[in-house]
Amino acid sequence: MPPVATSQQSVSSNGSHAHKSARMGNGVDSVHSSHSESRWSTSMAPIIVFDSTKGAKIQKGKSTSICCPPTRELFLLPALPLASSRVRTTGHFHPRIAETLVEQAQKLTLSSRAFYNSVFPKFARQITEMFSYESVLLMNTGAEAVETAVKLARKWSYMKKGVPEGKAVVMSFEGNFHGRTLGVISMSTDPDSRGGFGPYLDGVGSTVHDNGETQTIRYGVIEDLERALDLNGKHVAAFLVKPIQGEAGIVVPPSGYLARVRELCTKHNVLLSCDEIQTGLCRTGKMLCCEHDQIRPDIVLLGKALSGGVYPVSAVLVDRDIMYCIRPGEHGSTYDGNPLGCAVAMTVIHVLVDEKLSERAETLGRDLPQRNCGIEVTARATSPRQGSTECNRHRRSEQCQGKDCVAVLPALEEPRRACEADIVRFAPPLVISEEDLRKAVNVIAECLNDLDRLDDIPGEVESEKGHKDVLTN
Repeated sequence: MPPVATSQQSVSSNGSHAHKSARMGNGVDSVHSSHSESRWSTSMAPIIVFDSTKGAKIQKGKSTSICCPPTRELFLLPALPLASSRVRTTGHFHPRIAETLVEQAQKLTLSSRAFYNSVFPKFARQITEMFSYESVLLMNTGAEAVETAVKLARKWSYMKKGVPEGKAVVMSFEGNFHGRTLGVISMSTDPDSRGGFGPYLDGVGSTVHDNGETQTIRYGVIEDLERALDLNGKHVAAFLVKPIQGEAGIVVPPSGYLARVRELCTKHNVLLSCDEIQTGLCRTGKMLCCEHDQIRPDIVLLGKALSGGVYPVSAVLVDRDIMYCIRPGEHGSTYDGNPLGCAVAMTVIHVLVDEKLSERAETLGRDLPQRNCGIEVTARATSPRQGSTECNRHRRSEQCQGKDCVAVLPALEEPRRACEADIVRFAPPLVISEEDLRKAVNVIAECLNDLDRLDDIPGEVESEKGHKDVLTN
């Protein structure tokens, strides 16, 4: 079993590797090698090669696109790929985080889970006290944290709620995205995530059977959730929800929605599990996004920014009555709770607090909509989270499709995951300066304007023209 803590507590002999290394070379050449000799876990626009980064800028890199001259300054404004999917909240190579990484790496990086290490208890106390939960279970990636939450909820439902063995249901919402493992995509309604990977996990997802018809639980529509729980509440172990849906196009629920979700979950004895892997840790102007609705979830999932962008760490925060449903040996990962990851995460939290990055997110987010730059700006509809830098959306006419932007502006977020037809998502490192943010938004405005004047989009794949998503079961 992984560490659970409470607030109380080389080259082959024939030289083939060397030959391959020499053949791959550096910079732009390595892009072609990586595409032909390996498979990245997500689709990419092969137009920028990173060499070094710092703060909110790329220090050194090369472009393979005519749209991005090598001399052009690049910012880590969007979430993907430059800001690494909301991981770079503290920017690239933050000196305090880098110092911690090097210092701990010289002492102890990994210890057997059969023994304690000296760093994990310190981090466990820090994170449980900060978020006011009784225990934490550490994993490595966000998807692992989500899978852990599903297992915890199921086990709790059998032991505490009395759900018959094998009947527990973990529900989600239409448009959800919680990762790409098999259990998680089984919840998804996104054809790009699900298509071709079935059969899927039973007992998870966003659909219910109502009078012989299959109904989908729509995000932000409280009546759908109410009906689902009225029909199936006795078997539902948990509802998994993001305070803001990112991949679906920055969908912000109506004001008070999460509070009503909390009420319904309490009424039906269902665990409320909040995926704060993207929205948490200062991204929306609060340490947790759900704080805007003044609720306390039963399960909180953290990741991404918790790593500082240097070492993967994720966390599942719960109270003891849920955590202790899992016994030693029933769940774990080789690297969970390792001292290197714990040391890095401790420093990340110190940086978030010491540099007041929640307040900075609020300031940058409120200022961003004022920089119209020729783009029609649609600010978020929910005033309590108006300042979030995760969720401000910039819209253009329907002729300018979000997924086209990457061909003109390499610094835009990777389109097939992040953009709906007319939405570009901004998730800048919170250490970015006001001047750099203004400059980056101006560049984006220029590129969107350029799109309207292009008959052919550079780099557009012929097979993707006119493509329509179709969900396969």
